[in-house]
Amino acid sequence: MPTKISSPGHARRRSDTRFLALSLALALTAAGATTYAFTAGAGQPRGSRVELAVHGGTAVVDTATLAVRARTGDGRDLTLSDASGTDLGAPGPVTRTGEDRARWSYPERGIDVTARTDHGRLSLRMKSARDTSVSWPVTGTDAASTSLQLPRGEGLDVPVDDAFWTTGKGGLGGSTVDVGEGLTLPLWGYSLGGRTGVSYLTPTDIGTTLGFTAPGGRLRTTARHTFDGGDGTRDYTVTFALTDGNAVAPAADYRSYLAERGRLGSLKRKIAKNPATGKLLGAFHAYTWGEARTADGVERLRKLGVDRMWLGYDGEPYPDGAAVSAAKKAGYLTGPYDSFANGQDPKSADAPNSRWPGTVYPDFCVRDAHGKPETGFGGRGCYLSSAAFEKAEPRHHYLADRTRAMVAGGADSYFLDVDATGELFRDHGKGHRMTKAEDREHRLARMRRIAETGKGLVLGSETAQAWANQVLAFDHGGGTPAADGLWALQKDREKWGGYYPENAPGVFFKPVDLPADLAKAMYDPRYRVPLYETALHGSLVNTERWELGYEKLPDQKKDRALLAMLDNTPLNYVLDGPSLTKHGAELAALQKYFSPLHKAAGTEPLTSYRRLSADRTVQRTVFGRGTLTVTANFGTKAYEGLPGGCVDARLKGDDAPRRLCPGKLG
Repeated sequence: MPTKISSPGHARRRSDTRFLALSLALALTAAGATTYAFTAGAGQPRGSRVELAVHGGTAVVDTATLAVRARTGDGRDLTLSDASGTDLGAPGPVTRTGEDRARWSYPERGIDVTARTDHGRLSLRMKSARDTSVSWPVTGTDAASTSLQLPRGEGLDVPVDDAFWTTGKGGLGGSTVDVGEGLTLPLWGYSLGGRTGVSYLTPTDIGTTLGFTAPGGRLRTTARHTFDGGDGTRDYTVTFALTDGNAVAPAADYRSYLAERGRLGSLKRKIAKNPATGKLLGAFHAYTWGEARTADGVERLRKLGVDRMWLGYDGEPYPDGAAVSAAKKAGYLTGPYDSFANGQDPKSADAPNSRWPGTVYPDFCVRDAHGKPETGFGGRGCYLSSAAFEKAEPRHHYLADRTRAMVAGGADSYFLDVDATGELFRDHGKGHRMTKAEDREHRLARMRRIAETGKGLVLGSETAQAWANQVLAFDHGGGTPAADGLWALQKDREKWGGYYPENAPGVFFKPVDLPADLAKAMYDPRYRVPLYETALHGSLVNTERWELGYEKLPDQKKDRALLAMLDNTPLNYVLDGPSLTKHGAELAALQKYFSPLHKAAGTEPLTSYRRLSADRTVQRTVFGRGTLTVTANFGTKAYEGLPGGCVDARLKGDDAPRRLCPGKLG
């Protein structure tokens, strides 16, 4: 069980915009992504202007300032980026290297730029010969901008003039987020009113931040990239795409981007390689304590009618063989929580996962530029270097031995904390230096070994970033749009609970009333959109964070249940004997409703997302080519026969929708 709390830590449409997010099912490829029509040609450079054809119109880059505009096919003139916030100096001459490519440079900054058409997008790549930085693109400045899409957790869609977010307790105005660490997907987007929008992808997310300002009470965003040779961030790429303005269009754009490059994973393929992965379909997730991690606890779940579960446990004590056998017999997955990231002195370590043999601690500690170890989880020990492990593994097998020991009781799943998050390190330690990009590659390599070596284990990790989607089967945390106030609240042990009693720690089991502003920032359905599911549904299974079990936040239960059904994602629980007695029947009812929906659509892409009511409280999703359609009413009034607080789901072939009103189950 984790002992650390950290922030995360096409087909052409009938008119002329690039991407029809509302009708993806018409254009799905076998990979589950949309295909893009390619528009060739565009004008030659005119003075400081470079024009490139993009899907839906023409992009125009002013090389003097890096301002980017677009002319749409229906005659609209859009601002995709204002001038760079960094003085780039005078640009060199433009060289046209083909119909869809142009190059120029900024000699004073040592930056070379290539602009090209990429599957209908405008792609600008900057390559720097020296360490520097650039603040660009500057977005959200078009007067027609109405809302900002941001992949915080599952995803947010924020009206640009909403005072709660601009200057209020939503906390975006004046803040900055690390794209590679604080966002689950390397993108953001804007809707520009009507049926137009812009998607911004930053595949070079390491070294990139996104800052939020609110001049005139309207949210703007400015990306900033640091070109650092030591960090390996001398390349910076941003792509621009015209969309239909749907709130999930940027994520659909990114899903296509991944598929075009062979980087989009598939649960269907993962199940074919390891059939045990199929047990995730229809399963809720739970970390277990006390009786819940025994054979009797598993039998209680089975008798309640729960047909699928993922049951996790911390490093000690290990469940006995009978518990694992009972879980497998019930059709459940079971596996340990582990971490390869933290090391402490074995003589005084307060967590079994932090004890390593020999001199792994302190020899493998990540060290900063001054040689000081990077402090580990909760201020204890140090973070361990993935480079040190990779270099030692062929001879010492530290990671392989740890994994074998953790599943010696027969577990068929594994949860590896933080490996798939954006919390990456540059290591200056002697003998194991690495950049953040190298840290990411090492983590991918060891996760791949766990998932694919031998029979393989059904692998999950924390708040999985998109770059890990091919190696993971599930993640815990990507569904939670954690606002900054959450971390401060969790540090208040009196309110949040601590790591005691040992058999039911308050940090997991103590119910908490979220402050109204924090609840609004995280769970108000008017701001929530399924960006993560649009990008990655059908690639891996996504849940909320483990310390936010379904019963942890009583006032948010109804909305969280509706969101889970709308997004076709499992609920995550924390269970012990008493909670099984108190909440078992409700859990079983929710899982019984969810199970057939997820079994049918869990391997399918999310192909449509719509808001059906003007107040944003009635929302609809479609998965696959009509495999599953879900309508959720988060409001208090009925909508076309669907009561407030209820959800209707219809599988292809159903004669009538299946209804759930979660507020009536408690």
